[in-house]
Amino acid sequence: MSKNSLKAFLISLFIPFTFAFAQTSEPHLQNLHQVTFGGDNAEAYWSFDSKKLSFQSNNKKWGLHCDQIFMLNTKKPLDTTHIPQLISTGKGRTTCSFYMPDNRHILFASTHLGAENCPADPPPSKRYLWAIYPDFDIFVSDEKGKIVSQLTKEPGYDAEATVSPKGDKIVFTSTRNGDLDLYTMNIDGSNVKQVTFGLGYDGGAFFSPDGTKLVFRASRPQGEEEIKDYKDLLAQGLVAPTVMELYTCNIDGSDLKQITHLGKANWAPFFHPSGQKIIFSSNHHSAKGYDFQLFMINLDGTGLERITNESLFNAFPMFSPDGKQLVFSSNRNNGGTRDTNLFIADWKD
Repeated sequence: MSKNSLKAFLISLFIPFTFAFAQTSEPHLQNLHQVTFGGDNAEAYWSFDSKKLSFQSNNKKWGLHCDQIFMLNTKKPLDTTHIPQLISTGKGRTTCSFYMPDNRHILFASTHLGAENCPADPPPSKRYLWAIYPDFDIFVSDEKGKIVSQLTKEPGYDAEATVSPKGDKIVFTSTRNGDLDLYTMNIDGSNVKQVTFGLGYDGGAFFSPDGTKLVFRASRPQGEEEIKDYKDLLAQGLVAPTVMELYTCNIDGSDLKQITHLGKANWAPFFHPSGQKIIFSSNHHSAKGYDFQLFMINLDGTGLERITNESLFNAFPMFSPDGKQLVFSSNRNNGGTRDTNLFIADWKD
């Protein structure tokens, strides 16, 4: 069935929320369901009550030109003929949303104060580059899209914020010191503290289930040439995320440990509900580089296990707070397009 035929079929049925797949090669993922259909949908994160997701999308059929933040109630049928609830302003570019502890507000990063239009994409390059837009700041909105507070106001990039399961702290990435480091702040934006200090990109951090540790991705350029390249790119608001490993530390930055030594890009880490393992996305196994699968590893770096085997892109895994489900982004079942959609599975250890 063609992409257009498939989407027309789904819409004709007003298909709710459930598009299920038989799973034979991914035994941890039971009752897998697709919950978005078209565009690039990513960074979906659960509410504290495990009932809703916040996520970013650039679906052109929704009138979008770059990523904006939306809300999806996983306990209600998804009507594919309607656009989900918009949380961000619809202006600028957004990234990295996360539910607040009250299950009624969502934080996210946005460039809308810098300009209403989408900021320019990174310039053409022989290597993959991410833009570190200096206009990104972190905001909190209610579920109807009304901004209720701005948590960061420092010059430079402030984004990639997530909330502790304890509901008291936020971790985020900032360039306020001239490098890409992790910081924590109280839930209201006060008491900002720097957590990491090593040269390189520290980002995508999440708290452990008990709120005492962080897991994050990091680049650590070595030697004069690598260090110069990293600094030159950062001065242009760019970073090359092609070599990253996973680290953990206490929330004050102590007990810093490198968990993976796999090479290539290891990123999008999240703690297993036990707090003793990390699930993440990696292309370390790929000869050509573009084959990202989910893997799981123990906190001491042992026991590497592959979780996904379908399609060439699987990333942004997050366990629901109740530990029962996993949401992730994948380009499976996209009809040969470049679409990336959200999938939810019941998790089986």
